[in-house]
Amino acid sequence: MSDIKVKGLSDLQKFMDTLAPKLEANVMRGALRAGTTQELLPEAQANLMSAGAVRTGELISGLKVTTNARGGKVTASVVSTGKHAYIAKWIEYGVRAHTISAKAGWLSFGGIFAKSVQHPGFSPRPFIRPALDRSGGAAVVAAAEYMKKRLATREGLDTSGVLIEGDQ
Repeated sequence: MSDIKVKGLSDLQKFMDTLAPKLEANVMRGALRAGTTQELLPEAQANLMSAGAVRTGELISGLKVTTNARGGKVTASVVSTGKHAYIAKWIEYGVRAHTISAKAGWLSFGGIFAKSVQHPGFSPRPFIRPALDRSGGAAVVAAAEYMKKRLATREGLDTSGVLIEGDQ
């Protein structure tokens, strides 16, 4: 990932330092959610579509943004939910060739029965990491804009002097 330079984050940090820890965590969760939802999630969904791994669209619609705050650390993640959630990891990292064996009885594939089959595996078709590489800077800028707006509107702090500019 290239270096990301955003001007104005130190000014926002000064405002954040004046807030109570719980309020600071709430502002940061909202900022991370905004940056991830506006920039990373759409890019990841577009990458998944272009990877050719989509048949029904349920995997794309199952990508969601979650946030967490524990021990003073706030994180945001793009997670796969729903019926096809388990497939996301396989598409991102690929699958090695392996044997699938019946635990009891037989395996059935379209009327063909076997005790085991050899799965050929498939190469990775990453969609999350390229989204982060391409949209990481824009996500940071979107998060900073959210923080600036929230501090001004909900907390009543004057953030008009804070200018957010992002260079990648």
